[in-house]
Amino acid sequence: MVNYDHLHKSLLHLARQQENLVDTATDRSQLDQEAVAESVIHIFETCYDCLWKALRRHLVKELGQAGAPASPKPLFRLTNENGMLPSPIEKWLAYADARINTAHDYNEDKARSCLALIEDFIIDAAALYEKMSGQKWQ
Repeated sequence: MVNYDHLHKSLLHLARQQENLVDTATDRSQLDQEAVAESVIHIFETCYDCLWKALRRHLVKELGQAGAPASPKPLFRLTNENGMLPSPIEKWLAYADARINTAHDYNEDKARSCLALIEDFIIDAAALYEKMSGQKWQ
C-alpha cells in the first residue's frame, strides 16, 4: 500500500501559499511579494517531487508496473498511457520543464513562467492525488 500523506501535505501547503500570494498581493511591499513568490516556487518544486515519486510508487505497487521509469517525464508518459492523467500530457511535461528551470538557474522570466503554471498544477495534482489515493482532495 502506498502512503500518500506526504503528497497531500505538500500539495495542501502549496495551495495555501499560492492563495496567500494571490490574495494579498497588493498588501505587501515589492520585496515581500517577491519573497512569497519565491516561496511558492520552492514549495512547487517540493510538491512536484513528492507527486512524481508517489506516482512511481503507485504504478509499481498498485498497478504492477515494475519497470516504471525513475524520472518524471518518462513516468508521466507511462501514466498517460495508463489513462491516469487528468489533463493532457503536454501540461505535465510543462510542469516538468518548470521544475527543471527553476531548480537549476534563477531567472525572473523562468520564475514568472513557473508561477503562471501553479494554479493549473494544483488542480491537476489534486485530481491525480484523488485517482491514486481514492481519497477526496481536502
